[in-house]
Amino acid sequence: MRSKKLIAAGLAMVALLGVSGCAGQLGADGRVAVVYLNAEGYYAGVERGLESTFDASSRDAQIISTNILSDASRESTFVDTISSVDTDALILSPASATASIPAIRLAHESGVPVICYNTCIDDEAALEYVSAYILGDPTEFGAASGRQMGDYFLEEGIENPQVGVLNCEQFEVCIDRRKGFEAALLEKVPGAEIVANQEGLTLDEAVERGEQVLTSAPDLDAFYGEAGSQMLGAVRAVKARGLEGQVVVFGGDMSTQAASMLGDNSILKGVTDISGIKMGEQAAKVTLDILNGNEPDELIVPAPIDEYVSGADGEEWIETHPDGIP
Repeated sequence: MRSKKLIAAGLAMVALLGVSGCAGQLGADGRVAVVYLNAEGYYAGVERGLESTFDASSRDAQIISTNILSDASRESTFVDTISSVDTDALILSPASATASIPAIRLAHESGVPVICYNTCIDDEAALEYVSAYILGDPTEFGAASGRQMGDYFLEEGIENPQVGVLNCEQFEVCIDRRKGFEAALLEKVPGAEIVANQEGLTLDEAVERGEQVLTSAPDLDAFYGEAGSQMLGAVRAVKARGLEGQVVVFGGDMSTQAASMLGDNSILKGVTDISGIKMGEQAAKVTLDILNGNEPDELIVPAPIDEYVSGADGEEWIETHPDGIP
């Protein structure tokens, strides 16, 4: 297996791309730019799946990567740079459905195929500027958690539960997750009521918002965390208030911490997940197809959705992911 050239973005990347004498070697078999949205473990999984798939391919592409830490301005600077040089593809999880449009439009107009994964820009702009969008159906993703929570309430005989939501609805995908969650929950438990929906993008913000919800809704029965930080924040908020056994949590995105909490099973009862590794593998495969002249027929390329619904599931996940990469 050949070793790929991985260059972090920033001054080193700019300097490297500006060295005239390197053009015959670096990127000789293609140059692929990759943007990771933030530092959560999910994106480490994406990186692993993407790199391993490129490593196993016959194309010795140079991979230039950056982590934008959810900062649209960092994203724009990176995309500006790679759009000005000979780049064959851009793989990214955009920071914003709207603020990321100018950068992606620039890449497209510079002749760089854009492959979104996990998040993307608004639908109309995506149809115009994006070649493929690797996506686990967000509505079904949320619906899986809704069904899990509904089954829990039915088993516990709770007919009129109060539910709080911690959200990441800066991103369209999170809005769709919540819609799927609500529809599936209400189908199973028509008396359920969403009594709060608060945004907490970082873990610390999610903990703070969770505690605020617990104060304003003292009869709360459960939280839905739309993604990893929101789910973990909800668990921490419940634990900080000493409400184990009274308030439960369901949510999205598996990690070692989430698996440990699920294994304990006193607060976290169910996790829906799209593996970062599987997402990275799929993104790399689609990119390689595009580089070989085979664009997908449809914009959306499905990614698989996994469910974990017991303490045993959490323990098994830890056993099968000893390095914690999801």
